[in-house]
Amino acid sequence: MDDPHTGPAPALRRLLDLLASGAATEDFAEVLAEARRQDAPADVLAEIDEATWQAVRVHRTLRQHRRREAELTALFDTAGDLAASRDLDSVLQAIVRRARMLLGTDTAYLTLPDPAAGDTYMRVTDGSVSVLFQTLRLSLGDGLGGLVAQTARPYATPDYRTDERFHHTGRIDAGVLDEGLVAIIGVPLLLGGQVIGVLFAADRTPRAFSPDEVALLCSLAAHAAIALDTAKALADTRAALAGLNAANAVIQAHAAAVQRAERAHDRLTDLVLRGAEVPDVAAEVAALLGGEVTVRDAEGNRLAGRGRADEGPAEAVAASRAEGRAVPHGADWVCAVLAGQEPLGSLLLHGRPDLDHADRRLFERAAVVTALLLLLRRSVAETENRVRGELLADLLTAPDRDPAGLTARGRRLGVDLGRPHLVLVAEAAPEERAKLAGAAVRHLFGTRGVSAEHGESVVLLLPEDGAHSPGHRAAQAADRLAGLLGAPVTVGAGRVATGPVALAASYAEGVRCVRALRVLGRVGDGASAADLGFLGVLLGDGHRVDGFVASTLGPLLDYDAQRGTELVRTLRAYFDCGGSLTRAKGELHVHVNTVVQRLDRIGVLLGHGWDRPERALELQLALRLQLLAES
Repeated sequence: MDDPHTGPAPALRRLLDLLASGAATEDFAEVLAEARRQDAPADVLAEIDEATWQAVRVHRTLRQHRRREAELTALFDTAGDLAASRDLDSVLQAIVRRARMLLGTDTAYLTLPDPAAGDTYMRVTDGSVSVLFQTLRLSLGDGLGGLVAQTARPYATPDYRTDERFHHTGRIDAGVLDEGLVAIIGVPLLLGGQVIGVLFAADRTPRAFSPDEVALLCSLAAHAAIALDTAKALADTRAALAGLNAANAVIQAHAAAVQRAERAHDRLTDLVLRGAEVPDVAAEVAALLGGEVTVRDAEGNRLAGRGRADEGPAEAVAASRAEGRAVPHGADWVCAVLAGQEPLGSLLLHGRPDLDHADRRLFERAAVVTALLLLLRRSVAETENRVRGELLADLLTAPDRDPAGLTARGRRLGVDLGRPHLVLVAEAAPEERAKLAGAAVRHLFGTRGVSAEHGESVVLLLPEDGAHSPGHRAAQAADRLAGLLGAPVTVGAGRVATGPVALAASYAEGVRCVRALRVLGRVGDGASAADLGFLGVLLGDGHRVDGFVASTLGPLLDYDAQRGTELVRTLRAYFDCGGSLTRAKGELHVHVNTVVQRLDRIGVLLGHGWDRPERALELQLALRLQLLAES
């Protein structure tokens, strides 16, 4: 029993209390320090040290989850504001405020063009303290915002004052200096392929913005573009009602179309807020537009909808991405699903060749909502994969240290190591290794698979599906990863295994397969030990000799067993005699014609090319192993 003063139990309870209260990381180290001050035994200190390390990891993971939850909540709140409010100022102010909160920057602001003055002006700011900065007007093409507007692409700088990519002017630099800004990121507000404004976030200290932060800011910019577009549509409608009494019927129809689009966007946004999936959004869009909608990911894989065999409108998707709007494709319509400039997939609408302007805008809004949903799903999946990847890394590093503990951790994370799994080892060129890990996450998106970087490779742990061999799945993974990476990826498969120790052994076999593929000049291919012939016998754990002999000599063994012939003995004698028919007939004590007839039958059973050097080497190895097994 633990001493109530020196045992580990009080310390463990203290660690749990710190986790529950959300204490600072430094407080966890104090628990171990207190145990040392009480002269606790060495084994107790070791147990407390291990528990402290685990508690710190859990604390860090919880903190990451809370940050991600805050980001997702901010995005949902923005979508809700856009759906509920018709006040442009309040929506834009909410978007800018949430951009600042989402990225944790000192300030955020949004600029819009002034066609009358021929420049751009500050429309909304949040966190700004400089009057000069708040009233700043920028000539077209000047500063970071000018570059964003010209290229329609996001730009970020860790230090604006020293960045020579932008056209600096005295007035802009004075405003930035007065505000004290250093790191700035700007993303375009795109509408119909045109830049209608720029959304910024900025810090007063140097900072590098991550790709996730760029994508999230682009999503907010898309909402801002929708708010501006809706406000413009409503303003146009009001102006038409005031000035064109004679065209009252046309104006009413236009207003009804706008209202229908707003209601449709409200319904789609509500689906996202209620946690709907991609098929739910596709079904809602199909019902709204009276057609059939198919959703595909960036690689063309169908995510929702029935689809057709002739679907593959890559050129139409590229055109939609370039124009920033839906485009016709025969009797169908296609709209690219984008997060900023990053392609996430596409929507394809069947059965509505006569899509009018209002329905076309509704279709484009559906693409924006789908992009938000896919981005949120990917963010959640990446977070989950990072946590599961730590489990996989621990499993490969020390599988026999605590197999039961690893299995329990996996079960809590949704990875049942007690079930059969397949281990794939993927390798790419050294300059592509950093990108390979991200490609593996995208490859496993939507599955129960796990990936993690380990050594010079990326390891994928996949539940056994029972439908395909390890070699087939390795080849599939090599092909898909190469498409995602844009470079060759070599994949080796280990045996299907169950439990931490067996899975670690399977990983070692997969590493050997990858090395063998490289030696054989099969870079960019995927295979298992069973696919490598006699090399597989040498590489595979357990050296499956019986399986190699059966797969190599099986037709001859079966034929001899059924007919009482001696084809296997004849083949062995033929090879032992160096391919000489005369010497072989003497070894077998038969006529040379009998040897020829038997070799012809062997050729029929084994197939053309059985006597070529590579195949002959496998056959001789199998004959030697079969002879050893018989003796």
